Amino acid sequence: MCQVFISADPQLWSHRARSIRLHGVATSIRLENLFWQVLEEIAARDGFSVPQLCTKLYDELIAERGAVDNFSSFLRVCCTRYLALQLSGDIPQDMGIPIRSLSSPPAREVSSLAH
Repeated sequence: MCQVFISADPQLWSHRARSIRLHGVATSIRLENLFWQVLEEIAARDGFSVPQLCTKLYDELIAERGAVDNFSSFLRVCCTRYLALQLSGDIPQDMGIPIRSLSSPPAREVSSLAH
């Protein structure tokens, strides 16, 4: 079992920090390279840069929750949800279909992870 995971390119779990401006305030976000790659894919689908995507996600999170406790973790969960929703078919593999055009998928993967 472990070989499936440990055979991954070590560059994928290497991390890097990127400086991103959220409403004019510079902040540093540190993520593993794999997550930066997924964020680039998500951003490209909607015609955003990664900083623009991060700002949009931050704004929507603030509007929904009122606060952001751990934005880096939130971004990791966004990437994981994106990949899981692609596998389940709730997000089409077709990169020409913007995320913003999709309705909210069911939250079924959350309950399966809790067990």
